[in-house]
Amino acid sequence: MANPEISITKSEHETFARGERLARTLRPGTFVLLHGDLGAGKTAFVRGLASGLGIDPDEVSSPTFVLVQHYHGPMPLTHVDLYRLESADAVDDLGLEELAIGGVLAIEWAERLPRAIDGSVSVTIEDLGADVRRITVNG
Repeated sequence: MANPEISITKSEHETFARGERLARTLRPGTFVLLHGDLGAGKTAFVRGLASGLGIDPDEVSSPTFVLVQHYHGPMPLTHVDLYRLESADAVDDLGLEELAIGGVLAIEWAERLPRAIDGSVSVTIEDLGADVRRITVNG
């Protein structure tokens, strides 16, 4: 995608469906960098990614306290949450490049990454009130 793709969703189900559609375009080794405030819908979007990758979306939960969740399927998904990490060294210790091998790596709170990741897909989810979200996909 050369230009950002912007979608407006009006329910959690539509946010899920947008993630599902994106997943069908991803290749192994892709980083999906998620941006958005608390409660914006990042985890709902990742559930959609899981579904689009052939993984049971009901298995997906926010990895806020665990930091990293692995989901196995036709194309594996690793779900990372950087919210609680405060230093670049802590992020580097996760070994994100290795986690993406052979699957998709979805990173919530990607703005905490110490450096850009070439070739990544950036997803920004904005809460517009009620259940309405603006989802911008770049990459």
